[in-house]
Amino acid sequence: MPLKDLKLKEIIDSVLGESRKGREKVIRLVRKNHPEIGSSRIRRVYERSGLALSKKLRRRIKDNPANPIEIPLTTNVEWAIDFMSDALEDGRRIRTLNAIDHHNRYCPGISIGFNMPARIVIAELEKMIEIYGKPKSIRTDNGPEFRSKLFQKWLSNNHIKWSRIQKGKPQQNAIIERFNKTFREDVLDAHIFKSIESAKEITESWLQEYNTLRPHQSLNYQTPIQYVA
Repeated sequence: MPLKDLKLKEIIDSVLGESRKGREKVIRLVRKNHPEIGSSRIRRVYERSGLALSKKLRRRIKDNPANPIEIPLTTNVEWAIDFMSDALEDGRRIRTLNAIDHHNRYCPGISIGFNMPARIVIAELEKMIEIYGKPKSIRTDNGPEFRSKLFQKWLSNNHIKWSRIQKGKPQQNAIIERFNKTFREDVLDAHIFKSIESAKEITESWLQEYNTLRPHQSLNYQTPIQYVA
């Protein structure tokens, strides 16, 4: 290091003390007491002295091969699950966990809560499975709840395959995306929820109609409950 920079190195060391500080903070602290020293010079001495903080690399999610939807011939071959969000009248955010059976478009449940971490997702899926049986696979996007160790362990313990779609390819989850659009238009955008209990009550009433009374063109104009019978 040139002799002319040694004095500046001592100033930087005194600013750092026993703590680690980033480059911009060091520059501001040095110039606070030594405004005559230019930012570029401080930056150069700081970096050449090996004081720069290492950047934390973001963990990249390894993409998987294309995963197009194949319509199964029976129920409980593959479910798709996905999140949606909305707000109560008082502004509090709520989330919904929607599930759909790819065979007959039957929705085994829509769970609603303020938070939906992996443990809640698992608990809600277990309620649906207790009533309707266990799917062989569950299709999801790459959300953190689904990538979590807890959810992955639950899938493995229950011998359920994780059918993960590619990043940025929502069309690979097109059936539940279409369901979400209908649910958004008929329920979330059509009502003002005063409470989470109100949201649950209205959703349950709509879901009963969706599964038992609403015909689907993709099911030859039968309802999901008729198609499975």
